[in-house]
Amino acid sequence: MKIYTLRTIQKLPVSLDKAWEFLSSPGNLKTITPDYMGFNIISGADRPMYQGQIIQYIVTPLAGIKTKWVTEITHVKDKEYFVDEQRFGPYALWHHKHFLKEIQGGVEMEDIVDYKLPFGILGQMVHPILVKPKLNEIFNYRQKKLVELFGEFKETKSANSTLKQDILA
Repeated sequence: MKIYTLRTIQKLPVSLDKAWEFLSSPGNLKTITPDYMGFNIISGADRPMYQGQIIQYIVTPLAGIKTKWVTEITHVKDKEYFVDEQRFGPYALWHHKHFLKEIQGGVEMEDIVDYKLPFGILGQMVHPILVKPKLNEIFNYRQKKLVELFGEFKETKSANSTLKQDILA
């Protein structure tokens, strides 16, 4: 059983409160998802995020094939992290952790997605040529969209020092 991990880090020049308000609102997921994916929330996004929340979507990830995706918000710690897990959808496993932390000049967001593909060896064979590039494309789109919405983070000398300390620690 092969489990893959996708990890991204992005810094934004916004307050922790503003970042949390945007990212923890399920309705904003459509804003940061490429239009060609036909992302549409069916239910569950009518309230601010809470543990146990079930959100249902329709997505069109490949070749115009519509897929229902159901996720549950399994963990929420206000202004620190939340976790969504697929309950029904295209993956055999989808566990997505979203971390936020305040840094000098803004906020750092880290996403860690652990996922498994269906179809055994066939799923593993299509991963490098289809799934991995598609996920990278989606997360790259998301990063660009967040820069459009909130601006580009400007590294400062002391922010770089802090980052190096975090890496070395």
